[in-house]
Amino acid sequence: MSEALKYDRRRFLGTAAMTFFASEFALAGLSEAKPYNTNHGDETHINHMSSNSFETIKQINAGPLNVGYAESGPSTGTPVILLHGWPYDIYSFADTAPLLASAGYRVIVPYLRGYGTTSFLSGETVRNGQQSVVAIDTINLMDALKIDKAIIGGFDWGARTANIIAALWPERCKALVSVSGYLIGNQEAGKAPLPPKAELQWWYQYYFATERGRAGYDKYRREFAKLIWQIASPKWAFDDATFDRSAASFDNPDHVAIVIHNYRWRLGLVEGESKYDDIEKKLATAPVITVPTITLEGDANGAPHLDPSAYANKFSGKYLNRIIKGGIGHNLPQEAPRDFADAIIEVGGYSK
Repeated sequence: MSEALKYDRRRFLGTAAMTFFASEFALAGLSEAKPYNTNHGDETHINHMSSNSFETIKQINAGPLNVGYAESGPSTGTPVILLHGWPYDIYSFADTAPLLASAGYRVIVPYLRGYGTTSFLSGETVRNGQQSVVAIDTINLMDALKIDKAIIGGFDWGARTANIIAALWPERCKALVSVSGYLIGNQEAGKAPLPPKAELQWWYQYYFATERGRAGYDKYRREFAKLIWQIASPKWAFDDATFDRSAASFDNPDHVAIVIHNYRWRLGLVEGESKYDDIEKKLATAPVITVPTITLEGDANGAPHLDPSAYANKFSGKYLNRIIKGGIGHNLPQEAPRDFADAIIEVGGYSK
């Protein structure tokens, strides 16, 4: 068992993170922070489409899960783990992965719990979606694949997961690429109200807090996901084939339970598992991330997100923030795969 798991044994972007940093950074006067910012190319990405597919989905037992994952590139290459968010799946990285593989990286793209072919080994396991659990899933996968340390990149839930690993287990994270910056939150902060305009952006979170919302998401999960895609990436003209390819992963029998628990947990409406309390207490302190990091933001992100100046001081190692222009929305790796791949390659060089 890894040291990370020995330790364990003893939030689209979360309301907790938004609330915590909107309030804490305003009090700290960090609006003057000036992260590095660049136009990484002038090309327009909004109609980016691809028929790239992962030829084989592998399966491996890791912790309480049998994890489905795609792998590409040489087995001896520097490991890169790419983590998707909600409501997306591994195909967010269908174009990024071959770019990295061709550059010599070993690329691992897992389905998160509740997505695609990832399943629970036991019917008795709690269908828990709290933030620390998804990070532990990734550590378990690394252990199962015998990966000691990896460059980790992600967006949405995946970025939060990557943030947590980099913050609490930096020995497992060589470098980090995080879309929309620092996303670690906590339940207590999530209870604080936001101004009405900001609350409106989280309409689905309140919908999920009701039984009607749970039933509605279960019945209309594809329609719901497509709406979120359109809102979060208003300039991305994805086609039906692109959406349908990812929407199949929402048919996972645990998908609704994991999603609903995740959002209800953020609002403090349901409990997490007590064995993760110590980890959540550490995360509630908003730990600083010390590993080399590049944060990315699309210039047309329709999902709730903070200005990069709000989280610049949460990264104490070598750090750059980059704004990707050209109508890029929330699903940045799929909308601008080369920019995301370039960031992985660049940040990996910082730690040599």
